[in-house]
Amino acid sequence: MKPFQHVAVGYDGSPDATNAVRWTFDAAREVHSSVTIVHAIGLIEHQRKHFSTDRVPPALLALAKECAFEESELHWLVEDGDACSVLLRMTSPPINADMLVVGSRGEGKREGLLLGSTSLELAEHASVPVVVVPSDFTEH
Repeated sequence: MKPFQHVAVGYDGSPDATNAVRWTFDAAREVHSSVTIVHAIGLIEHQRKHFSTDRVPPALLALAKECAFEESELHWLVEDGDACSVLLRMTSPPINADMLVVGSRGEGKREGLLLGSTSLELAEHASVPVVVVPSDFTEH
C-alpha cells in the first residue's frame, strides 16, 4: 500500500470536528502528507456565513501550530453542498484525497447515536479509506 499523500478532513466547528482535525494533523505530519480542511455550506449555512471562504480560521492555524504541522501543507476549502457529498468529491480532481477524516458526530447531534449521519454515510460510500475520530480523542 502506498503512503497517503493528501488527506481531506471535514470541519463544521464542532468539538468532534476539531478532534478530527487534530488527529489529521498528527497523522499527516508522520507520513508527510498535505491536508485540506473542508467546510460544507448547506442551505442553512448560507444564512449564517460561519466561515470565510478565503482564510483559514485562526483556531485551525493555532491547532496546526500546536500539532507542529507545517502551515504550507494546510489548505482550506469551503464548498456548497451537504457534508457527505462535498467530502466524497474531495477524492476526485483537483484535490485527489486518498483518505477522508471526520469526527464521529458534528453539529447535528442526536442523543444515543454512536455515529452521525455524515460519518456513517461516508463509511458506506467512500472509495478511499475513511477515519472516524472518536469524540474523546485528544492526544498528540
